[in-house]
Amino acid sequence: MLVYLRLFKESFTFAINALRNNKLRTFLSLLGVTIGIFSIIAVLAAVDSLDRNIKEQLSGLDKNTMYLTKYSFGPTSVPRWQRDNFPQVEHDDYEFIEGSVDDIEAIAYVIFGGSENLKYEGKTVSGVNVTPVSNGIYDIENLKIESGRFYNESESNSGAPVIVLGSSTATNLFDNDNPIGKTIRAYGRKLKVIGVLKKVGGGIGGDSPDERAYVPANFVRRFNNGGANGLPGAVVIKPKKDVDFDAFESVLKQKYRVYRGLKADESDNFFINKLSGLTDAVDSIIGFMNGVGWTISAFSLLVGGFGIANIMFVSVKERTNLIGIQKSLGAKNRFILFQFLFEAIVLAFIGGIVGLILVWITTTVLSNFTGDFEFVLSAGNMMLGFALSTAIGLISGIVPAISASKLDPVEAIRTGM
Repeated sequence: MLVYLRLFKESFTFAINALRNNKLRTFLSLLGVTIGIFSIIAVLAAVDSLDRNIKEQLSGLDKNTMYLTKYSFGPTSVPRWQRDNFPQVEHDDYEFIEGSVDDIEAIAYVIFGGSENLKYEGKTVSGVNVTPVSNGIYDIENLKIESGRFYNESESNSGAPVIVLGSSTATNLFDNDNPIGKTIRAYGRKLKVIGVLKKVGGGIGGDSPDERAYVPANFVRRFNNGGANGLPGAVVIKPKKDVDFDAFESVLKQKYRVYRGLKADESDNFFINKLSGLTDAVDSIIGFMNGVGWTISAFSLLVGGFGIANIMFVSVKERTNLIGIQKSLGAKNRFILFQFLFEAIVLAFIGGIVGLILVWITTTVLSNFTGDFEFVLSAGNMMLGFALSTAIGLISGIVPAISASKLDPVEAIRTGM
């Protein structure tokens, strides 16, 4: 064991000497390993960070929450032209489901309205995602109030001109002033601010409650008619936790088909989208992104591997005489083999460490510039980087090491003279 520890120490010394004596050659050769490790770990860190941020946003939502709407949130076999002809899900549908389907913990009607400009005195905040939705969304999305309150059922049903602001929206519009009780303008109408949500951080695709505002759906319905040409809507349903979710979905579908007058041989003209399907889609996208990252980075690793192999072949040639002397003094083939193999691993390991340091610097800088979205270099990805760099050194050094171990001592001494 002590022999191999000494061998590793000598190999490490040879590797460091190679870096010192042939700085440019070694730098160029290790650059491929550094770039390859940087590429793979950076991609994995970015994808893991994206996955973690998305899952955090979905963590407050029940995965069995359902969105009944004319649109599908995922791939579907229903043709586009047929989907476009589906009737809108309107407020009457929401009232029917609320009164007819049992085992519902919370239910809300939401209108997909898009962005609006919010104005307060002389200040305007543009492109705010104003969500017209009934008050049940408060429990479905597990929203938290920082100050004030969320609108109640009475205000929701009557379409009261009130608004609840996300944390960032309130800050952008009012700076450090207290917005509660202030009157702002949206949709060209006056709205009273009654609440501000707690800050939660970045959301899916940048869509966070911090950047939104909530108004009663019935307020928007006063001036935006429903129907085929109106704004699209959806019924958001959160079933009770102790129910059979598949049975619940089956009952919901059956009752809604009857409500819409669909015959037994007619296909559904609506979709029931579950958040569990969304998380599956996210996992699929994350997996695809990881695959693309690995494919692209593999080319850099291949170049880095050839660079290490090149260094080792040159090293074998330069030290042919030394190899002959070592063998003539009794050094066995495996000693020579391990000597060069360890040296290749050390060189690749150094390139891997540099790549990981660059990833760490990059993630730190990006986290400071992206605010709520935090890039994280996990311990698992760091271990993967070390393992990959070691594997590159092992694979790239095996052939030069074998060629060195098989040299004839007499020929090696003669060639090196």
